[in-house]
Amino acid sequence: MIAVDSLYREDQFYFAISYNTLVKTPNGVSQNKFSPGFKIGFLRDFPTNKKRNVAIAPGLGLSYSNYFQNLFITTVDGTPVYSTDVLGANYKKNKFEQLFIDVPIEFRWRTSNAESHKFWRVYSGLQLSYLLYNRSVYIDDLYRIRVSNNKDFNKFQVGVYVAAGYNSWNFYSYYGILPLFKSSAEVNGEAVKLGALHFGLMFYVL
Repeated sequence: MIAVDSLYREDQFYFAISYNTLVKTPNGVSQNKFSPGFKIGFLRDFPTNKKRNVAIAPGLGLSYSNYFQNLFITTVDGTPVYSTDVLGANYKKNKFEQLFIDVPIEFRWRTSNAESHKFWRVYSGLQLSYLLYNRSVYIDDLYRIRVSNNKDFNKFQVGVYVAAGYNSWNFYSYYGILPLFKSSAEVNGEAVKLGALHFGLMFYVL
């Protein structure tokens, strides 16, 4: 006879792939390609009720976000400058990318039990993030411009997310509460208040 673990946890590794969109875009700024994002990490499960189907799960992870758009970033004497005007001819690529260390805090409801790892779930959470690295890339026929560790990006980010589904497959969405740029960043006389909104799939693996 197999003993049932009455104190089981859903400690899990997670992996997400997302389509990244920008909200609160200044006039003239828009996205122009598919912008992917990825995240990976581990969550420690702490059940809060006797059935162990409600829990809190803090974790640690990494996330990468990429945004293809027409906010061109250059520098003048080390100071970032923003424009929506093409610099040369036959504009080919423009993007900025970010790498974060994440601390998610997840609030969990599920239909699990100690005998099966296949169940319905709704996991929502708060994600605290710290920017480890950022880079912008602009390429046309005349110019190749790369700006790394732009000081105008906010180092700290806070967002909310939800993952809902069955077994390993879950629909996922994330909304960044704080803007990606500091208030000092401006384009065409308007503050760059860009925010992040992601849609995709989240996978949980025991």
